[in-house]
Amino acid sequence: MADLTRWEPFRDMMTLRDAMSQLFEESMVRRSPFGAWPFGQREDASALAVDMYETEGDVMVKASLPGLKPEEVDITITGNGLEIRGETKEETEEKRGDYYYKERSFGAFQRSLTLPVEIKADEAEATFENGVLTLRLPKAEQAKAKQIRIQAK
Repeated sequence: MADLTRWEPFRDMMTLRDAMSQLFEESMVRRSPFGAWPFGQREDASALAVDMYETEGDVMVKASLPGLKPEEVDITITGNGLEIRGETKEETEEKRGDYYYKERSFGAFQRSLTLPVEIKADEAEATFENGVLTLRLPKAEQAKAKQIRIQAK
């Protein structure tokens, strides 16, 4: 015979206290370009803000890296993959009373992207201005669109 479970309507209800705790927990987590991080912890390095778009001859990638210097960022192109990695460092530590918030984080980050087309890695260019990394990745000849003319007979 099958086991029967008695229906209890209040068994699965969340208490008001649990609901309020969950609400405050979700609303108090701050977002950074590197992911959610209170207390200097980065949960999701893939949250690095990146824009990628394609022009006629290039693939353009822009990444927001506020507070970093160009020498703190490594860029690697392998096949059709692009990897941006680096490390932010806290240079000074201030002792001005008790901290309530310290939202300047530090630690390593990494973002891997799949490029939509083949590129010429040896002709890639990277510029860094006002905390924004811009990569210009020229497309390989076989990746560029070619127009074929139709001949009427």
